[in-house]
Amino acid sequence: MKKVVLASGNAGKLKEFGQCLTPVGIELIPQDQFITQEVEETGLSFVENAIIKARYAAQMSGMPALADDSGLEVDALGGAPGIYSARYAGSSLTGQYKDAANCAQLVKDLAPIPSAQRSARFQCVLVYMRHAKDPTPLICQASWEGMIVDSAKGEHGFGYDPIFQVLEKDCRAAQLTPKEKIAISHRGKALAKLQKALAEI
Repeated sequence: MKKVVLASGNAGKLKEFGQCLTPVGIELIPQDQFITQEVEETGLSFVENAIIKARYAAQMSGMPALADDSGLEVDALGGAPGIYSARYAGSSLTGQYKDAANCAQLVKDLAPIPSAQRSARFQCVLVYMRHAKDPTPLICQASWEGMIVDSAKGEHGFGYDPIFQVLEKDCRAAQLTPKEKIAISHRGKALAKLQKALAEI
């Protein structure tokens, strides 16, 4: 198994990534084994932030690193929360409290918008760095279309999953099992692209 540092402290991401990458011989190591404080995300796009995180994790660990920058884009809000998805309701919250607060803030901001006009999508950008000075990192991107609804449902997933209506399944993302979600989600699609890219290097 090839050891790769995952540039994230998110347990949900670690689990989802592991499901896809373990079968192709990659063992993900959480970055908190090497890093006590996460790097500041100063980029203005998902791509920039993913590169910043991957390069920092590779530098601090001396190992290959994989970073994900993902978030939710709501058309009626001009693409918000976008790169600020994880801290939409404030940067001081953590864990389930943060997820619930972010969902509540989004529902509040969409209150004046008719339900039929709440189209949204999850975006995911994955960056794989062979080493900290890698000049040509692997970059894989994918999206997942849906709608934002007021009522939260489901016990799986994390983040905005309870209020993200999946069009092809007619349910909330949080109602999908991990296996169902990874097969159709933005992260699952990006991981499939990454698997293919890794097989070619």
